[in-house]
Amino acid sequence: MKGITWNHSRALPPLVATAQRFEELNPGARIDWQKRSLHEFGHAGLAELARSFDLLVVDHPMMGDASATGSLVDLKTLLTGDEWTDLEEDSIGASFRSYAYDGKLYALPIDAAAPAASLRPDLLEASGFRELLHWDEVQKLARRGLVRMPGFPADLFLNFAGMCVSRGSSMAQGPEILFDRSIALQCLDELRELASFMPDEIYQWNPIALYERMSSTDEFAYCPFAYTYSNYSRAGFGKRQVLFGPAVTLKGGVPMHTVLGGTGFAISKSCPIPDIALKYGLYVSGRVCQSTLYGVCGGQPARRSAWENAELNNLTGDFFQRTMESVKTAIVRPRYPGYVALQEAAGVPIVEYMREGGNAELLLDRLDGLYRESLPKGVHHD
Repeated sequence: MKGITWNHSRALPPLVATAQRFEELNPGARIDWQKRSLHEFGHAGLAELARSFDLLVVDHPMMGDASATGSLVDLKTLLTGDEWTDLEEDSIGASFRSYAYDGKLYALPIDAAAPAASLRPDLLEASGFRELLHWDEVQKLARRGLVRMPGFPADLFLNFAGMCVSRGSSMAQGPEILFDRSIALQCLDELRELASFMPDEIYQWNPIALYERMSSTDEFAYCPFAYTYSNYSRAGFGKRQVLFGPAVTLKGGVPMHTVLGGTGFAISKSCPIPDIALKYGLYVSGRVCQSTLYGVCGGQPARRSAWENAELNNLTGDFFQRTMESVKTAIVRPRYPGYVALQEAAGVPIVEYMREGGNAELLLDRLDGLYRESLPKGVHHD
């Protein structure tokens, strides 16, 4: 079987390790994992990938496309009641239910993440700060040039979305408006004020680029929200160890609820041996593998029991314990067919507004227009 995942130590090495062990336990099985960039992972066409690969690591916003194209196996009909219950009850946050769509289950959760704060404790302490939790503290540090965030269009859009939802807006719940207008205006203002203290290079950064810079230089000490990668909290992975913690509290003391990330294990309809593929998927997503081989080899498990595992927390500077609440409270993104492309498209004008300013009302008009264009005609909207 051929599988496709994304290009990072959080993604490929744990799958290669599980494939090797599965092959040892199941003589005759052969699993070849390949990789693509993080951007390609989040935005490439699902149907095309499913024609080329038997096993796919997918993101939950792709579930509507999976339903529309019929490209993935419905795992609901293949799981036993005990397997379903075990996955449902031991997955962290909405990791399991995010792959259930229109009465079907298109993936098994194997990886969980949500934006949270990251920091360099040594640099914070040298600057007279402790771990930051409140927006006003972050602004003070930002004015000293020590705060960054990923400004790549999709990431900026998703963090903006998290801010809007945290303040009480829905996200893409109706046919016309993406976010509540008054809340979105407030969040744009707050986000632009924070971004004004950062260099333009952040608009080329996704979370990986941010963590690579944070762990290899002393340029900045804090990021208020970015999709987490436990690898950078592991001793020896980077030049400097990065500590992770809860997402920042927004202005006015509003708790930040971020947007769920993570990945699932899916089987292509073109896979010639779906029974073996499912056996492997259940192995990778199982309690034992997630807390041991998968997590130790750099993975970021989707099992709640793995996030509570003492050995994994010891290995990662208590990464799982410190960011668990961010995943538990994270919202599920829209999953209707066509949504995936909206993330990047809607992020582009937000980047322009962050860099150049302009009329915020017109920006929101543009976002609503992009949202309406993305909606499928006569197709179930979730």
